[in-house]
Amino acid sequence: MPFSIYQGMWNVMDCNFEWEIIPMARNEGPALAPWNVLTAGKFCRGAEGEAHSRNGEYHKMFSQFERTEKGKRVSEALKKIATEVGIKHTTAVAIAYCLHKVLHVFLLIDGCKFEHVHASLEALGILLSDARMKELEAAPEFDLGFPSSFIVSHIFFVKLCTNLI
Repeated sequence: MPFSIYQGMWNVMDCNFEWEIIPMARNEGPALAPWNVLTAGKFCRGAEGEAHSRNGEYHKMFSQFERTEKGKRVSEALKKIATEVGIKHTTAVAIAYCLHKVLHVFLLIDGCKFEHVHASLEALGILLSDARMKELEAAPEFDLGFPSSFIVSHIFFVKLCTNLI
């Protein structure tokens, strides 16, 4: 029996969804319902993100907010495109990325502030060109995707441990 919608984690930083799920959706036709589209604030800009971390605003229940190099690169790409298209919220560009990638996308977006709702609505008015989509896709480093990245990291870990013994 065919299914009508697929739900999974997907955002501009974590593109595992794009390896098999999106091609399957294009071929078979189910809609997509991605969650964690805003990466729980991990691409919040510079000092703003660090201030939220100190205040305990992000990840109150799970972990501390950590800015990675990948997050910084994606943040800068989002900020650049937001400035170019005249949008206030970088999160609106992240939402627009997912909306432009494939047809029939129903984003599961969470937010705890009214400005998050504004950013979500702002995303509906953004038209991203192919060049801007490629710029966003190039921001995070290349990732083999699951399960390949898991297998490669596991093999490396096993080799490392056997060399220590």
